[in-house]
Amino acid sequence: MDSNLRELFDLLIRWVHLIAGIMWIGNSMLWNWLDRNLESRADAPEGFEGEIWLVHSGGFYQMEKKQLEPNQMPKVLHWFKWQAYSTWMSGFALLLLVYYMGDASFLVDPAVAKLSHGAAMAIGLGTLAGGFLVYDLIWRSPLRTKEPIAIGLCFVLLAAIIYGLNHLLSGRAAFIHIGALLGSIMVGNVFFHIMPSQRELIALTKAGKRQDAKLGKHAKQRSIHNNYMTFPVLFIMLSNHFPSTYGNSLNWVLLAVLMVSGALVRHFMNIRFWWPHWGIALVATVVIGVGTTFALMTRTSGPPVPQAAMDTQEKVDFSAVRIVIRQRCVACHSATPTDDQWKVPPSNVTFDTPEQIKMYAERIKARAVINKTMPFGNKTGMTQEERDLLARWFLQGSPVQ
Repeated sequence: MDSNLRELFDLLIRWVHLIAGIMWIGNSMLWNWLDRNLESRADAPEGFEGEIWLVHSGGFYQMEKKQLEPNQMPKVLHWFKWQAYSTWMSGFALLLLVYYMGDASFLVDPAVAKLSHGAAMAIGLGTLAGGFLVYDLIWRSPLRTKEPIAIGLCFVLLAAIIYGLNHLLSGRAAFIHIGALLGSIMVGNVFFHIMPSQRELIALTKAGKRQDAKLGKHAKQRSIHNNYMTFPVLFIMLSNHFPSTYGNSLNWVLLAVLMVSGALVRHFMNIRFWWPHWGIALVATVVIGVGTTFALMTRTSGPPVPQAAMDTQEKVDFSAVRIVIRQRCVACHSATPTDDQWKVPPSNVTFDTPEQIKMYAERIKARAVINKTMPFGNKTGMTQEERDLLARWFLQGSPVQ
């Protein structure tokens, strides 16, 4: 595919994905908030579950939740489903475009595991399909009535997947596939459980029969699952812009910590915490989560500068540094990239002149020497000796003369 056309598709699909995701997650958060804030009424009729008054955009709204009587179906009934479907479809299209249709550098990191592009694709797709199947079987089984056990089992399995993917795929690809797995579980809940339950409720009402409360409880259980997954998924969407997360040597621990923290924050928001008990718990969760994240993000794959670079005082000539950068970096980071994937320099960072190299020296150090997330997927084959050369150059003040 032509690079300009690929970039256009990438932009448009991301835009659709972002808009659809905002609508879906926004709906999820609103409806769960409404459910937890409904108020009862002394004169409530049979089937009435609660009501709430809202003020918004210059007007007042009265909303009720109730079970319909037989043959009480309203003429117009609004459904919420296409936000979920369009979010998943656009997200899967991005996965195909960026990770599967492109070269292997986004998907495979030889420093992590020596996999072919095809094998890495099989692992990624297998994780999405297999992960949803296992999750669904657990929550279809008798364990669904023993929620603490089922939740604990799901978390242990998810932690194992996080660990496994981060030791098979590139860090960035591993994070994205975990997010895609959660997104697939969420849309699977909508497609296979929530929507069928709602269709059955409507069919019973139209047929003049009473609604089955079990259908509503089943749909609500899966909806709550989706609600708790939203914050972890949002973090994963952001993480691709921060190499210190997916490029960390303990990236799988960092991801697990942030996913648990995000779900706990969502929990405290759901239960309408009150100070001091739940308020203290929320503050503790945020402090511990942020503190652990900071500690992990500032932890590097090794010492700030490799020991091999520190053990020698040999002066590094800038010409040698420039050769390494020209051979390993300039294919992408140039005003006129020659890479088959990047036709404009990523983040508009270029290394065409000594002044540009000097200006971005700290970034080169962070990405190429410490976290080793550049070159991307080590596509150009930067060696450890070359990274050590750059490290010695940094130790000597990054001279360009």
